[in-house]
Amino acid sequence: MGTQQVSAPPCAPSPESEGSTPSSGVIHVHVRHTAAFTVVGNHLTQHRTLSLLAIGLAVHIQSLPDGARISIRHLAARFPESEARIAVGLRELEATGYLRRSRVRLADGRIVTRTVSYDRPGAEAPTVSIPRPRTGRQNAPVSPAAPPVSTPLPPPPVASPAPVVHRSAPETSPAPAPLPAALPAPTARTAPPPPLPQPQDADPELRRSASALLADLRRLAPQLTLSERDIEALTPGVVTWLERDAHPDTVRQALTTDLPVPLKHPAKLLRHRITALLPPPLPGAQDLAPPQRPGSIVIPLQNCDLCDRAFRSRHPGHCRDCRTGIHIAA
Repeated sequence: MGTQQVSAPPCAPSPESEGSTPSSGVIHVHVRHTAAFTVVGNHLTQHRTLSLLAIGLAVHIQSLPDGARISIRHLAARFPESEARIAVGLRELEATGYLRRSRVRLADGRIVTRTVSYDRPGAEAPTVSIPRPRTGRQNAPVSPAAPPVSTPLPPPPVASPAPVVHRSAPETSPAPAPLPAALPAPTARTAPPPPLPQPQDADPELRRSASALLADLRRLAPQLTLSERDIEALTPGVVTWLERDAHPDTVRQALTTDLPVPLKHPAKLLRHRITALLPPPLPGAQDLAPPQRPGSIVIPLQNCDLCDRAFRSRHPGHCRDCRTGIHIAA
């Protein structure tokens, strides 16, 4: 009974007793990557506010090489999500600083969208200088077959043209295209806009009607809500329309038809339409003007000599009844 059984194998330790494997949750199987991998920070993969779609788009974009196409159309063709969902995800990345999109002008005049992806928001983009024409030996590229720069060997006098042959080989390859220049900020127009039409007669009644018409445009089109300053500035132009016998409904239709979407500057649009669509004066409007009415003639009152009744006449005498009685008596 006290003899030890040396042939019995010892009990194998339980995997759960070692403490390396969690009892619940995800279990990672790590493999060391040696090629075709991307380093992504946990600040992105475990972001608190980004959606899962935006995190996936950011990881996919960071895994692509420089120059890869990542427009909404290309991403929608690559993944099953729609263009609308991909556009929402890209806007989330722009809002958090992982992506920046800007419009730039290329050397040939085309305008494209330049997208910059940031591994960490707030990182400074590398400054890349635009390549210039190569002049001199210091800018000439060194071919792979050339000797290392660190240990140059003095060539013999006879073989001096040899390096020229090796250095001229890269010249046959196309020169790298210059980097696109940043799109300049929009500048003001070169020519000033045409002046707003001015009325010939400053009629207060027409000014009140024009001001009320402009203020009432927001009932027909809410995007045409104007400030008091804009209404005061546009009133002379509408007064000019009304002076040329334009009906108020005609003015409203000209100012509210086919509005652009979205409308960013309603006052500028109305100023352009008031100036560009101004109708000409009616032909012969001055000749057809009604003649001036003469002053009204007032006939004075007279008292009848017989009955003292009042009647209108230019000369004193008898009223109508008394004149009739006189003729009958005669």
